[in-house]
Amino acid sequence: MPTEIMPLPGRVESLAGSGLATIPKEYVRPESERDNLGDAFDEALKLNSSGPQVPVVDLSGFDSPDEAVRAKCVEELKKAAEDWGVMHIVNHRIPLELIDRVREVGKGFFDLPVEQKEKYANDQASGEIQGYGSKLANNESGQLEWEDYYFHLIFPEEKTDLSRWPKEPEDYTEVTKEFAKELRVVVTKMLSMLSQGLGLESGKLEKELGGMDDLLMQMKINYYPKCPQPELALGVEAHTDVSSLTFLLTNMVPGLQLYYGGKWVIAQCVPDSLLVHIGDTLEILSNGRYRSILHRSLVNKERVRISWAVFCEPPKETIVLKPLPELVTEVAPAKFPPRTFKQHIQQKLFKKTEEDFTSLK
Repeated sequence: MPTEIMPLPGRVESLAGSGLATIPKEYVRPESERDNLGDAFDEALKLNSSGPQVPVVDLSGFDSPDEAVRAKCVEELKKAAEDWGVMHIVNHRIPLELIDRVREVGKGFFDLPVEQKEKYANDQASGEIQGYGSKLANNESGQLEWEDYYFHLIFPEEKTDLSRWPKEPEDYTEVTKEFAKELRVVVTKMLSMLSQGLGLESGKLEKELGGMDDLLMQMKINYYPKCPQPELALGVEAHTDVSSLTFLLTNMVPGLQLYYGGKWVIAQCVPDSLLVHIGDTLEILSNGRYRSILHRSLVNKERVRISWAVFCEPPKETIVLKPLPELVTEVAPAKFPPRTFKQHIQQKLFKKTEEDFTSLK
């Protein structure tokens, strides 16, 4: 009996390019998710200078020979991690020309015809998550997200599978490898500063996360096509990141929205910066002192948005995540039961609302 061949899931890019005036019902978010949901450009315009702004941290202070300047930089990062759980970092020392090349090769891949990109399609059903894909319904409501993406491991280099990387554009691999190496230096610096912010030795957090050998960096390039009804759709639904840190680079089109102070606030685009999220893993290790913030991605009618998210993750099963003993006291008892990273991912799989996340934590 012949095996039934299932058609590939449709790509959002193809849907968006078909000229439709209304989006299919599978992409329409329920009423409960439409608070401050709208065109990303309109939402960015609403956020004036008096509204809450994602903090900007200048990392150059941490390289100063002046101990007081270094301490001030650590304090600024600590405050942003505790209050927002997200910050723009500037003077991160990744060459801006390299960042421009990362943008170019990522856009170059998504500029290829869909049929060409399908050669790199992932296969979620078989567990092959690396490659080109679109969100398949795996939540309780069955809603789909207005994005396509490319996902693959970029560091440590010896653990990468280059057969799952795009071969087009030709310099994609070279550029991405170089970016991964440069970003890994920033990861160590950020973890060192965040360790010091908790009163710990500078290498403590990185060691707890697996160190240079086992801390993984997974890149997801998110491609958000133009959407005819951005007030009804989401590029990525509300979630917190399971990672330790997430680094975000964009093509300077707004869309990231953060749940801060009881309302949704859009993040402004800051030139020459990387945006960094504190993930669940650091919230657990810090016993809740650092915050993993709920966020989502808006879409818009006018411009394609592309973002490059790099998730810094501990090994899935060899490390037990729990609040660090140095941060647990009678006054501040442990807020999180021990779990492996794999167990944490499984626990969160269907947790999508503010209430669900509150109950998890």
